Amino acid sequence: MNAVLEPAPSAAAPILAVDGIDTFYGESQVLFGASLTVAPGEVLALLGPNGAGKTTTLRSILGLTPARRGSIRFEGADITHRPTHEIAALGVGWVPDDRRIFPTLTVARNLEIARKRTRFRAWTLAECFEIFSALEYLMARECENLSGGEMQMVAISRALMGAPGLVLFDEPSQGLAPKIVQDVMATVLRLKREGVAVILVEQNVASALAVADRVCVMQGGSIVFGCDAPQMRDDEALQRRWLGL
Repeated sequence: MNAVLEPAPSAAAPILAVDGIDTFYGESQVLFGASLTVAPGEVLALLGPNGAGKTTTLRSILGLTPARRGSIRFEGADITHRPTHEIAALGVGWVPDDRRIFPTLTVARNLEIARKRTRFRAWTLAECFEIFSALEYLMARECENLSGGEMQMVAISRALMGAPGLVLFDEPSQGLAPKIVQDVMATVLRLKREGVAVILVEQNVASALAVADRVCVMQGGSIVFGCDAPQMRDDEALQRRWLGL
């Protein structure tokens, strides 16, 4: 399938530039020349079927599954082969699909250990409580006793406490009640207003298109199509062709 170039990115210099990365699990290649850019305050929805390489793209950005070829630059600095803790310290936040909070620690402790100083603004607990009002009443509870929706509140708040300039969301609405999904997407929009860039991997296409500025579609480990989100949102033929809807 011939690749279709994505639309021109924002005029602002990209905060993240992924250029032609090839990523492998062992000897099995998963990403094939994947490229994308994200500007400060921009929401990029990364869509496609299961197994297309979306999560691997996020893992490559984070250094969890390093790219073997190509380059990844964050604020102009090459992070392609830097360890994950250094990438996080630069201001890259992550909300993984399985939350990965510490189950035997309290909510308060999970958030406290997530605090870090980057050149970006750290969010306060009060701001997290504004987004997730229930969170304030869960602070003393051990995370293993939380519901899936409550764990997601902690996972997102933990990313915010880390002073991110870019947040990578991997399937944030998965398994959540509609009200929590609304809160998650409202958080994405708030990050955008604050000038924080977002890459959103999401199977709930309608929710993703409602908050995204641009869309990239992945198939078979490659980015095969890109357009502005309103174009995809308003064009059912595009949705059928590239998203199977």
